[in-house]
Amino acid sequence: MDIFKLDRAAGLARLKSFVPLAGRDYAENRNYDHGPDRHHSVSRLSPYLRHRLIAESEVARAILSHHSQQACEKFIDELCWRTYWKGWLEMRPAVWTRYCSDVAALQADKGADYATAIVGNSGIDCFDAWVRELVDTGYLHNHARMWFASIWIFTLRLPWQLGADFFLHYLIDGDPASNTLSWRWVAGLHTPGKTYLARPDNIARYTGGRFAPRGLATVAPPVDGWSNPDPVPLAVDASEPVGRVGLLVHGDDLCPEVDWIDHQRFTAIAVLNVAAPGAPLVTAARGHALADTAQRLGGAPVLAGHEAIAHWAAAASLDAIVTPYVPVGGTRDAIGTAETSVPITMIRRAWDNVAWPCARAGFFGLKKKIPAILATL
Repeated sequence: MDIFKLDRAAGLARLKSFVPLAGRDYAENRNYDHGPDRHHSVSRLSPYLRHRLIAESEVARAILSHHSQQACEKFIDELCWRTYWKGWLEMRPAVWTRYCSDVAALQADKGADYATAIVGNSGIDCFDAWVRELVDTGYLHNHARMWFASIWIFTLRLPWQLGADFFLHYLIDGDPASNTLSWRWVAGLHTPGKTYLARPDNIARYTGGRFAPRGLATVAPPVDGWSNPDPVPLAVDASEPVGRVGLLVHGDDLCPEVDWIDHQRFTAIAVLNVAAPGAPLVTAARGHALADTAQRLGGAPVLAGHEAIAHWAAAASLDAIVTPYVPVGGTRDAIGTAETSVPITMIRRAWDNVAWPCARAGFFGLKKKIPAILATL
């Protein structure tokens, strides 16, 4: 099975092997889901990007060193979609808060249809196969994720929030922004009124005839739900504090040595392990990523919980703590409630500083700014 080894070396090796394929090969074949162990038409970089074991900037640099911007446009677009989702949610944190609240409220009575779906007994051949692949490998092809979400919402008529939660529990690349907002998009909530309908002929075509699903919904009316809130201003990017400063690395950005740490000097460095619900495969992968980062940063301690941060800061006599910017999501929720004797300052990367303000509306507002984003390289 295509199990991911979640460390920086593995991410760089995967990037190196994909670079030659990022042009025409990717554009022509990226929509095909060939099944477990055969996802060779896509990059499979998402688990490394999700935790920033590799940075978007170095991926773009590697691709553009081998292809013209025009030749690899489709891949660069997909790379920027991930950035778009993060920027959009960053300006609408209430969407994440409401999603978490909805999931908690729905836990009490999920129903028999939910129980049948999550063990792969829906009777829909492709859907059940994707459930097994997700649980076994922690991964699904992006096209399969769209089909899965559409079947979940419009055929099985299950709450989109529970589907997003199911994905976040099992996906090794489960990202609060990309996952939550993609499910909202399929449901017709992100782009109001625009839904995504999974069609049997499309599934058969792009899975090479592996599946011939029957009984799928033939219409996809938008789901009733709360509308998108107006964007709030992005936080002003902070400047680096002075004095005895500690670096606290977290699971949303595990490559501070890329475009960031080489310009800073720190009295002490630590890695934060934020407890998060997830399948054993996901928990193990995340733990490996944190351990790999701690080793790369000179054997930095791995901290668990608020008290550990305070003890680390006190032991190193820190005046301040710096951390790579923590986007909206579970890690931000945890760090935001941490009580320490010294302030924690979040500093954004140049890539995010340029791209996130362009995510106020639809993706194409950001797409027009891709040349400016690439200029940060």
